[in-house]
Amino acid sequence: MPRFTEVEVVEVWERRQAGESNRSIGRRLGRSAGSIRAFVESSGGVRPLVRRRSPRHLSLTEREEISRGVAASEPLTVIAGRLGRDPSTISRELARNGGRHRYRAHRADQLAWQRGRRPQACKLAANETLRAEVEDKLTIRWSPQQISAWLKHTYPHRQEMWVSHETIYLTLFIQARGGMKRELTQYLRTRRANRKPKGAQPSSGKGRIVDPVMISERPAEVEDRAVPGHWEGDLIMGKRQTAIGTLVERWSRFVMLFPLPDGHTAEAVRNALAATVQQLPEHLWKSLTWDQGKEMAQHAQFTIDTGVQVYFCDPKSPWQRGTNENTNGLLRQYFPKDTDMAKLTQDDLDFAAHQLNGRPRQTLGWMTPSEKLAETMQ
Repeated sequence: MPRFTEVEVVEVWERRQAGESNRSIGRRLGRSAGSIRAFVESSGGVRPLVRRRSPRHLSLTEREEISRGVAASEPLTVIAGRLGRDPSTISRELARNGGRHRYRAHRADQLAWQRGRRPQACKLAANETLRAEVEDKLTIRWSPQQISAWLKHTYPHRQEMWVSHETIYLTLFIQARGGMKRELTQYLRTRRANRKPKGAQPSSGKGRIVDPVMISERPAEVEDRAVPGHWEGDLIMGKRQTAIGTLVERWSRFVMLFPLPDGHTAEAVRNALAATVQQLPEHLWKSLTWDQGKEMAQHAQFTIDTGVQVYFCDPKSPWQRGTNENTNGLLRQYFPKDTDMAKLTQDDLDFAAHQLNGRPRQTLGWMTPSEKLAETMQ
């Protein structure tokens, strides 16, 4: 990989943070997109910290003052007093760098800088028990944040078994830490092996709905998540325009999925939704919020059949179904975009839903959606 100058390194990371592509950055620097990509991936997409000298350590200026004092045969107490340092600090500095007669300021400073590069042991590399717990939860697709919270809850008096979600991410992305295998990144929500800079994702509008009841007319109790029974729904698309239906209950974050083996026509979606509604008690179905996709063209008939009022989001406003959008992102771990959704069975969907419903959620006080929904059954 071609060596980058310090100026180029700074420019690569700043342009990447601004959202520029590898190709664009390469053009700016006269480099290939492949060389930019290789450079970024070498650190897992994480910008290395700039090394800084601790104020507790001697500076080059101080070492030069020590050298002048030694050359003038001054006592260590005099040199230390002039620098505002303890005499023992000056004594140790001379001892580790050849003594009074061989001390050279620049050489001593260079050696100190090199010694400071000793790598610190990664917590997940040093603690095999902790690493095993983290790897076990990653393989069942818990997020690093969920794992971190679970560890504190499970081992409240053992801080050696605590690790932050950021440390988990960095250990996965930066292989030089030697903590965990990069293959475990396949269990992350995004399945990325490198950190990506945040950037807004464009949204696209869908078809028009006749006589929609807009989200602005939805009762306040829905927005406040005050009571259970209010759902958000959408379709997840696969290859060849195949799809499955996703539903998530706003109060508990409980997920339900339904297959659409015969396509996602308005009639097929209405029938599948109606069948799904019948799987839970009536008091758990009060409303459904959807975007303005053509698959909900028969929303009025669905409301007549089930008694569930459908509310529609404003165009190009996916955040109005934020709970469902987030859930669909999690489901992509199980059903990537190249999945033939038409081949999925209800058992396939139930497995994924069961795993999501069994994950502790911070917003639920680290209860699982299944535990939260069970409260309504008591």
